[in-house]
Amino acid sequence: MADEKDRKHPLPEETREHLKAARDEMRKSVETLFPPGFLDHRRAARKEMLLAARSLIDHALKKMDEKSK
Repeated sequence: MADEKDRKHPLPEETREHLKAARDEMRKSVETLFPPGFLDHRRAARKEMLLAARSLIDHALKKMDEKSK
């Protein structure tokens, strides 16, 4: 029977390390395509979108609580 570590990570450790290195290198190559500051603005925009989504969820939960009272 597989131990718990094998169930959490079906890929061999060496494979995961290579995939992580490939992802990091791909990210670096994409970063060079954009002007300085672009990624900072993209991260800020992503954060604002996530905050907006959280706000919608909070609002929906509040409405549900109000209806159940």
